[in-house]
Amino acid sequence: MDMIDAHQHYWHPRRGDYDWMPMDDATLARPYHPADLAPMLDRHGISRTVLVQAAATVFETEYMLGIADATPSVAAVVGWIDFEKPSDRAHLERLAEHPRFSGVRPMIQDIADDDWMLRDDIAWAYEALIDLDLTFDALGFPRHLENFYKILTHHREMRVVIDHCMKPQIRSHSVESFAHWADGMRAIAEDTNACCKLSGIVTESDGWTLDRLEPYARHVLDVFGPDRVMWGSDWPVCQLEASYDDWREAAKALTDHLSPSAKEAVFGGTAARFYRI
Repeated sequence: MDMIDAHQHYWHPRRGDYDWMPMDDATLARPYHPADLAPMLDRHGISRTVLVQAAATVFETEYMLGIADATPSVAAVVGWIDFEKPSDRAHLERLAEHPRFSGVRPMIQDIADDDWMLRDDIAWAYEALIDLDLTFDALGFPRHLENFYKILTHHREMRVVIDHCMKPQIRSHSVESFAHWADGMRAIAEDTNACCKLSGIVTESDGWTLDRLEPYARHVLDVFGPDRVMWGSDWPVCQLEASYDDWREAAKALTDHLSPSAKEAVFGGTAARFYRI
């Protein structure tokens, strides 16, 4: 079984469309290319990756597909289209012809209106993803869980993966916040076919430790099951709190209680099935 990193990024800030990126951040605001990641992939025996959008433009999707064309390790690309423009279905149809284009990720975490995803004028996009058999990466925060539940139970045929465990706010952990997140994730796991990425949680926990991450990782593994959980590095964003190596080793420790076959699912099999790698 090939090991897969189910969530990583390449970017070049001078492209000019990474609106979320603080340009004075020494970690983020610099180019990241395949040659930068290759030594880490080799070190951990990871043969394939899923390259995920980081800019809300179709131009960046084209940029990533160009990287995929030149980079054998990039097995799938998750891009972006404008859900507010039904004419962007033409982009979806065109992009779907590329063998490594998998689907899209609207940047819902950055949209001020929490109910944006429920708007009637964007429902066409969910139906288009179903019609074209493309994937949907669900990016949000715990406050979005109820709305994602509505979307996912309404569009049951859509192939969905929850990014970054829905970003639980581990840095401000409380019994109440954990229960809200845990209940929302359980509902999605039980009532939909969505998968979940074990990724992004180190950056939601200032000064992370395994003890702080463990309840969140275990809950995701318990409610979704290893066959619906996939590991991702979220590199280079993870470097805000942990190196690629440190997060990889932490994830192995957090899954150490699983059987060998379950570990194979988390570290490769689930991503291969979901993204059809």
